[in-house]
Amino acid sequence: MPVPLTRAQGAAVSHAEEPEITDDVIAGREPGTAVLRGQGAAVAAVAVGGALGALARWGIGLAWPTPHGGFPTATLLINVVGCLLMGVLVVHVAEVREAHPLVRPFLGVGVLGGFTTFSTFAVDSQQLLLSHHLGTAFGYLAATVLGSVGAAALGLALARATTRGGRR
Repeated sequence: MPVPLTRAQGAAVSHAEEPEITDDVIAGREPGTAVLRGQGAAVAAVAVGGALGALARWGIGLAWPTPHGGFPTATLLINVVGCLLMGVLVVHVAEVREAHPLVRPFLGVGVLGGFTTFSTFAVDSQQLLLSHHLGTAFGYLAATVLGSVGAAALGLALARATTRGGRR
């Protein structure tokens, strides 16, 4: 009668012997627990805020369209202004006052997430490059990246400078 192999000798391991590593286990949840249970208000806040932000972006795009091969000024301004406002929001929500728990999901993830559009930035950049408008493309890439990061830093600095006495 053959002797069964041990695990060290290369025997097949039954998955029933080892605990299964799932997203629930990694996140510290009971297996099978719904991720969004109890999060209905936050989901609604993000959805409503996202719709409002996207509508604002859409309206600006209609009012200020970009001609073929032209500089996407509206998208640049949307992203830079959105980053500036995100910097201000971070200070007010995280450092200055005790905000309602739905303020950040509504304004940050929802409104500003729906308003800013880095996917359009990517598509605009690709179209400019593929249509051989290289100067416009690289100018747009640089202006968006530097402008957005700079605007976020400026928003943080302005909000901190104007709220020194209001810290929680």
